Amino acid sequence: MSTSAHSPAESVTSTAAALRVGGQVTDQLVEANSRYAKGFRDPGMDAKPVLQVAIVACMDARLDLHAALGLELGDCHTIRNAGGVVTDDVIRSLTISQRALGTRSIVLIHHTGCGLESITEEFRQDLEREVGQRPVWAVEAYTDADQDVRQSMQRVRTSPFLLHNDDIRGFVFDVTTGLLREIQPTP
Repeated sequence: MSTSAHSPAESVTSTAAALRVGGQVTDQLVEANSRYAKGFRDPGMDAKPVLQVAIVACMDARLDLHAALGLELGDCHTIRNAGGVVTDDVIRSLTISQRALGTRSIVLIHHTGCGLESITEEFRQDLEREVGQRPVWAVEAYTDADQDVRQSMQRVRTSPFLLHNDDIRGFVFDVTTGLLREIQPTP
């Protein structure tokens, strides 16, 4: 699922070739932006999402949320992090999304084969040994995506900062089929 005009294999090949000749990925992105800007026209939108929905999802590069959910530019707020876990910073973003920008619905999306299923909280200890300072954040690793979606839904439902908690739904996206599987909240 690439949002590029190239297939994923072509993108990897062209990126690898550019890096071999001394290019940098960031340089390629800036060049692509320059091409994009030449045809860009201000869509005249405001920051409030048309569908009044905020989506919290994993940062995994295999998830093309707009394509998978039939979304267009301006439809939603998208908040992504490792695992799509509801952390304090996600609550901060959701609070701003609801209170300042009018969203009412929240969709949480984890996925199969997530990297957080293969690491542990020991990751923080390894970092502390390596850099001499323990991270203040938790890794939020998990072994059961369904249960972690339930936990994330509960964190959203119980946050005192969020105005709207009546339309919160959670899903696991299957990276091999492209289908969402809905997770029922803990009663």
